[in-house]
Amino acid sequence: MKIAIPLALTALLAALAWAGTEYLGLQVLFGIVVPYVAVACFVIGFVFRLVNWGRSAVPFRIPTTCGQQKSLPWIKQNKIENPSSFAGVVGRMLLEVLVFRSLFRNTKTEKRGDKLGVGSAKWLWLGALVFHWSFLLIIVRHLRFFLDPVPAFLAGIDGADAFLQVGLPLLYITDLTIVAALTFLFIRRVVVPRVRYLSLPNDFFPLFLIIGVVLAGVAMRYVFRIDLVGVKEMTMGLVTLHPAIVDGVGAIFYVHLFLASALIAYFPFSKLMHAGGIVLSPTRNAANDSRMVRHVNPWNPDVKVHTYAEYEDEYKDKMAKAGLPLDAE
Repeated sequence: MKIAIPLALTALLAALAWAGTEYLGLQVLFGIVVPYVAVACFVIGFVFRLVNWGRSAVPFRIPTTCGQQKSLPWIKQNKIENPSSFAGVVGRMLLEVLVFRSLFRNTKTEKRGDKLGVGSAKWLWLGALVFHWSFLLIIVRHLRFFLDPVPAFLAGIDGADAFLQVGLPLLYITDLTIVAALTFLFIRRVVVPRVRYLSLPNDFFPLFLIIGVVLAGVAMRYVFRIDLVGVKEMTMGLVTLHPAIVDGVGAIFYVHLFLASALIAYFPFSKLMHAGGIVLSPTRNAANDSRMVRHVNPWNPDVKVHTYAEYEDEYKDKMAKAGLPLDAE
């Protein structure tokens, strides 16, 4: 059921967009109202989650480290694994965000007979890396529908993505790689027993939404052949706050747009928020400088202390009678 329900919900959303625009004439709802509501949900939810995380108390430096920290001059420090400066933290964070360094170093552990086996998990790293970079390039390519004139670098990215020209329309490399990566991630989540056991419906739902958006986009480009000029006119109307409905773009475009809007609206309230939360993780963004800088909790209440000198001054007569040494003497 944890697979069937998210899959059925995704199919229902696609069917609603198709039927609503093809038979019920609800182009205004699915082409104007829903995208604006989705963007509003995304912005408000994203900012709320970041502010809420940013206000969380982080009393101590708690970086996740496994390399040699900065200590004696003759001991070599691992400046990326165990950074003690802001530059080191930035370097570690860039490696984490751009190439998933921790996932690359991750290993899988499983029982093989009576022994415990430790193996590589590089396929997961490769699948995740291909998916995220393909998704990013596809989003960047789509910016040409929201900008007029189209910047030269966007045209260059579009041309580089389609340099393997196979017929018309041009075949985008990222269309192939993202479908392959999504297929791998879905199969892994279903086939691997431990991952399948740990997976929840909210793991499958965003995955199915992304698959639906990608398949609708691929079908829209290679099967249905919609009016790209009309799509450009509609998207420019949305970003300039002068929305308009253009006839002839096809119901598949509204399916693509509606599923993308559902994904955008759902983003801040799902596990997809790791995209924003990674930079706020204190185990990642904190330098290990606890030996160099004293960190004091700013919200700690003032505590009245009783020093030993004051203690001795208060009880010096009794201490002298008991034969205890006095520092004052």
